[in-house]
Amino acid sequence: MKFFSKLEAKRFAIRSMGAAFAVLLSIPYSHAADQPNIIFILTDDQGYGDLGRHGHPLLKTPHMDRLYDESVRFDNFYVSPSCSPTRAALMTGMHEFRNAVTHTLIPREHLFKDAVTLPQLLKTAGYATAFIGKWHLGNGEGYEPEDRGFGWTSTNPEGPRKHFDVEIIRNNVTTQREGYREDVFFDEAMTFIDESGEQPFFCYLATYSPHTPLAAPEEFIAPFREHVSEKHATYLGMVANIDYNLGRLVDFLRERDLEENTILVFMNDNGQTEGLDVYNAGMRGCKATIWEGGSRAMSFWKWPGHWKPHTVDNLTAHLDVLPTLCELAGVDIPEKLQPELEGFSLLPLLESEEAVRWHDDRMLFQHVGRWPSGTAASHKHSMGAARKGHYLLLRSTPCDDPECEKFQSQCTTLRFVRKGMKTTTYTEGNAQYHWGVSPAGRWALFDVKEDAACENDLAAANPELVSTMAAAYDKWWDAMYPVMIERGGDKGDPNASANAASRDRQREAVKKAAPPAVPADESKKNP
Repeated sequence: MKFFSKLEAKRFAIRSMGAAFAVLLSIPYSHAADQPNIIFILTDDQGYGDLGRHGHPLLKTPHMDRLYDESVRFDNFYVSPSCSPTRAALMTGMHEFRNAVTHTLIPREHLFKDAVTLPQLLKTAGYATAFIGKWHLGNGEGYEPEDRGFGWTSTNPEGPRKHFDVEIIRNNVTTQREGYREDVFFDEAMTFIDESGEQPFFCYLATYSPHTPLAAPEEFIAPFREHVSEKHATYLGMVANIDYNLGRLVDFLRERDLEENTILVFMNDNGQTEGLDVYNAGMRGCKATIWEGGSRAMSFWKWPGHWKPHTVDNLTAHLDVLPTLCELAGVDIPEKLQPELEGFSLLPLLESEEAVRWHDDRMLFQHVGRWPSGTAASHKHSMGAARKGHYLLLRSTPCDDPECEKFQSQCTTLRFVRKGMKTTTYTEGNAQYHWGVSPAGRWALFDVKEDAACENDLAAANPELVSTMAAAYDKWWDAMYPVMIERGGDKGDPNASANAASRDRQREAVKKAAPPAVPADESKKNP
């Protein structure tokens, strides 16, 4: 079923697609009745398990739960293991490494300047486009949201460090606002929607919550204090505040009579962070790891009257967002761009309540990245993975490059974990499990549908599958690597000295702690 014609007359014509994706010849239009509005909400560092419907023992999330109940739910859905890479893939429909985004630090979080983005494409179908909140894909001329296809922008200059009474820069005008940052962001989204009038709109709302530093209004933190530490209570309070704001936004859409013609998509950007020791939905791993919990994400898609709520089990990913929304919006993706896209339209899965065959031979390739700049080549098999169906083939190992040892990186953490360290980023005592090191020199294989805790390595019993998936990973890396290098994905890190100092401090801390040897089977225990 097709929800729309090809917009009857092309409202914008694409004369050329090059470095700046020049879009010319704007033609007046009226809102097509079958052309949906789109709101895309991306939360920052929220875990897959951080809502009631996914079994969280403490969180009460009535609005997320209702969205879950009313949505198409992609339950075998993956993003990148950290923030900027996920955003790059969402904006382009291409693997983040092909866009030179291999880290969250300057300059390797700068989206390739010639990349064609989702809002640029949606503009060709007559959409008003807005970015609100966290960008993290580069700044400076040519890299800002307004340079990437967003005609309406709003953010706060101090990013995650400022929570209350923030300054807001809307369309280059700064104003002082009262209240909690995320409340203001959702207010901004409603303002943009009102200002869009009859024009179809795309609103990309990317929260800073619940990313550190942690803070939230007291009424959201208080319910959790008797159950968990202050840190965990504040983290959960930040998630509860997002839920509250989601409810406000849905009420607003109903009041404006917009709900029926608005697609609402809700996702998180990477694996669990500060809530790891509270609840992780039975998964091993967290943000910046290659384990299952590092990149599994919630992905809820709601369009009242068009899609009936159901759960989808097909292997899907952030790469699929751009082609899906372009098809729904009536965008003709330029032929020159089509071979670059690595995702597929989810429309068949959104429309069918029954299980359907859909790219069943698909494989996804993942890598934590975040290596010290200049050492990409030696990290091919360090913290990399391939997915096929419900199988996860991975290597959670540090590299053997002496140059890498000079700097603080994910490899540093894994080296310390291999030596017995139990407490590290996001976890107090469970590093052997969530940051676990897989067997050296080979791939490990897990059926994550049956074993989300990744306790049963199936590699020895499935040598043919391991060989096939490993060969596909190597082919992917070898094709991707020169493009990534050419576009700047291994550029020098200006924070290298600070990273080295951080590495030295961590090394001294581990020496002083002198952790006991870790029993061979300890990393298999699910705390």
